[in-house]
Amino acid sequence: MIFAAGEGRRLRPLTDETPKALIEVAGRPMLERVARALVAAGADRLIVNAHHHADRVDAWLRESDLGVERVLSREDADSDRPLETGGGLALAAHLFRRDAPFFLHNVDILSDLDLAGVYAAHVAGEAEDGRLATLVVTERPTSRPLLVDDEGVCGRVNLSEGWEVVGRHPRQTRAGPPRRVGFSGVHVVSPRIFERLKERGTFSIIDTYLRLVGEGETIAIHDASGAEWHDIGTSERLEAARRALGAREGAG
Repeated sequence: MIFAAGEGRRLRPLTDETPKALIEVAGRPMLERVARALVAAGADRLIVNAHHHADRVDAWLRESDLGVERVLSREDADSDRPLETGGGLALAAHLFRRDAPFFLHNVDILSDLDLAGVYAAHVAGEAEDGRLATLVVTERPTSRPLLVDDEGVCGRVNLSEGWEVVGRHPRQTRAGPPRRVGFSGVHVVSPRIFERLKERGTFSIIDTYLRLVGEGETIAIHDASGAEWHDIGTSERLEAARRALGAREGAG
């Protein structure tokens, strides 16, 4: 599932008439870049949620040639604003086949992550420790880090607002105290999540994860530090991504 319902307020005026998902980076919409990366990693069906200019996203999906089935989950009929990651997943729950783990991927995250490798690591880990999800993280400065130990995610911190939420008591790690890492917006999730998803309305899936680790579930991490990674949340980051990917792909 690709989360593509964001309004992209910090990208205005580009997003006044165009959904954030269809903003181009080096000649290709973000949605196309993420979709093709997932298909290349083995995804054979794509669910995309949309709210802001949902008709434009729907039309693009219908016209696109991605080689796999595409399904739209519209949020604009259910809420006057996007439902965030958790709410978006809950609304789209009926669209999932539930026969294997699946990707969740933010549309504004562009990277050279080995997605197939991340998926394989989750499947192997699920067999070993029963993990419910694997979150891709990187060692980088961020104002909203996850708190992790050797068992996985145990909390999160908001440095800007000065608060911390702990799902379970952190353990001492082999390398010392629990670490703070940046979440990349990419996860692999077991379909068991739908049996445990109690929250409704507008909410972050991270809040659900923290509740579940407190109930004994394992939310593992996959460290992708060193990978190229662009979080296109502002005009400045958009221009940086355009320069980097344009130079790499010869788009100028």
